[in-house]
Amino acid sequence: MALRIPPVEGHPNRVPFEGVLTIVNQPSDQAPSGARGHRVMLTHAAAEKALASLLGMAVDYRPGWDGHDARRKIGVITEATLAGNRIIVSGYLYARDFPDVAEAIEAQTPTALGMSYELADARVDDMRAEVWKLTRVTFTGAAILLREKAAYRATSFRMKKEKPERASKVA
Repeated sequence: MALRIPPVEGHPNRVPFEGVLTIVNQPSDQAPSGARGHRVMLTHAAAEKALASLLGMAVDYRPGWDGHDARRKIGVITEATLAGNRIIVSGYLYARDFPDVAEAIEAQTPTALGMSYELADARVDDMRAEVWKLTRVTFTGAAILLREKAAYRATSFRMKKEKPERASKVA
C-alpha cells in the first residue's frame, strides 16, 4: 500500500527513508511502553488488516533516541508493506524543517537505529498472558529510536539518498 506523492527532484524538505517497523507473529524482545510490562506479539492477520492505517501517519523521535514523542513529528509514512514477517515502511523526513535531527540520524552508525509503532484500539487475546497477543490494532504513527531501546531489536531505520529522476517524455 502506498500514497503516491509525485517526485520533486532536489526537494530540500523531503528526504526519503525506509525501515523495518516491526516483526509479526513473533514475541517482542522486551515490553513496549503501554504494555504494562508484557511483551507483545502482533499477529499476521491483525497487521495485514491494519496496514492501511499506517499511510499518512507521522514519524516522531525523542532526543536521546530512547522512545516516542508524538509532539516531535519529523516525517510521514507514505508506504507500508507486509513482507514475510516484517512490516516495512518508507516515506519522507522533513530535513529542512529539522536539520539537526537529519544530521543526528546521518551521524548514527548504519545499524544503530530502529523503529517502534504507535497504536490505538488494540485488542489483546488474553490480558493475563505473559505475552500479549494483539489480534486487532490501528496504527497511529511510528518512532525512530535506538534499536537497543526498541521492543523488537530486528527493526531498522535509514535515510535514503534520492536517485535522480529520469526526464519525463511529453508527447
